[in-house]
Amino acid sequence: MAKLNYQLLLSVYILTFLIGLPANILAFFTFCLKVYRKPTPIDILLLNLTISDLIFLAVLPFKMKEATDNLNWSLPYYLCPISSFLFFSTIYTSTLFLTAISIERYLGVAFPIRYALGRRPRNAVIASCFLWLLGSLNLSIVYIVPYIPSSDNSSSSKLQPNPHVTICYDLFTEEQLSILLPVRLELFLVLFCIPLLICCFCYINFIRILSNLPHLGRRRRLRAIGLALGTLLVFTICFSPYNVSHVVGFVHGDNEWWRHFALISSTLNACLDPIVFYFSSAAVRSSLLSERSNKIKKCKCEIANSYSREITIYN
Repeated sequence: MAKLNYQLLLSVYILTFLIGLPANILAFFTFCLKVYRKPTPIDILLLNLTISDLIFLAVLPFKMKEATDNLNWSLPYYLCPISSFLFFSTIYTSTLFLTAISIERYLGVAFPIRYALGRRPRNAVIASCFLWLLGSLNLSIVYIVPYIPSSDNSSSSKLQPNPHVTICYDLFTEEQLSILLPVRLELFLVLFCIPLLICCFCYINFIRILSNLPHLGRRRRLRAIGLALGTLLVFTICFSPYNVSHVVGFVHGDNEWWRHFALISSTLNACLDPIVFYFSSAAVRSSLLSERSNKIKKCKCEIANSYSREITIYN
C-alpha cells in the first residue's frame, strides 16, 4: 500500500511538471512582454503569480526523487531545507497573489473612477514585494525547526542537521513540534483563511456588480464569472486539504502522516493557475488565439475590400 501511495505522489508530480511547466513558461514570457510594453497592476500581479508557480515547478524534480526513494532523502542535506522552503513558501505566495488579483478586480468594478485615478503599476510592484516578503518570513520556520535542540539523543530525532539525514522535514521531536504546530496553525489562519475570505468577498461582489450591468455583453459576463469561480475553486480544491492538516495536527499534537497526500491538490495548483491567466488577461488569450485571430482579421479585410469594390463599381 505504501508503495502505491508513493507512486501516486510521483505520478502527480510528473503530471503537474509536464503540464504546468510549458503553460507557465508561455504565461511568463507573455506577461514579461506586456509589462515591458505597457505595465498594468493586474499583469504585474499575474507575472508574480507565474514566477511563484515556476519556482514551485523547479523544485518538483527534488520531490520526484524523494517519492521515488519512498520519501527517504538521498540527496545532499543542504538541498533539503532549500527545496522545502521553496516548495512550501510558493504554495502560500500563490494564495497571496490570487487574493491580490481578486482585490484588483473588485476595486476595478466597484469603484471604477476612483480606482482608475490611483491605479499605478508602482503600487502593484510594492504590493508584490510585500507579499513575497510575507510568504518568505512565515515559511522561514523550515530553516529554524531543524536547529531546535532535543532533550534526548534518540534515533527518532532525524531532523537534526547532519550529513547523514535520511528523512527531509518529516520526523520531528517533541521540542520541534511544540514550535512547529503553532506556526502551522498561524499559517492556516493568516495565509489561508484570511485570503480565502477576502477572495470570497471580492468575487461574490464582483459577480453581483457585473450581473447588474445591463449593457455588459454575455461573453464578457461569462468570462468574468469564470474568473471568479476558477479562482475560488483553486482555493478550495487545491489549498484546503493541506491547510486542514495544520489544524488536525495542532489538535492531535502530532505531524499527520497524510500531509504528503494532502499536498497532492496543492501541487495541482500549478496546472490550474493558467485558468486564472486565461480569464484574467487578454494578453494570454491573444497569445493562445493569435493564429485564429489573424485568420479572422484577414477574412474580414477580404470581405471589406470586396464590398468596397462592389460599391465603387455600382457608383
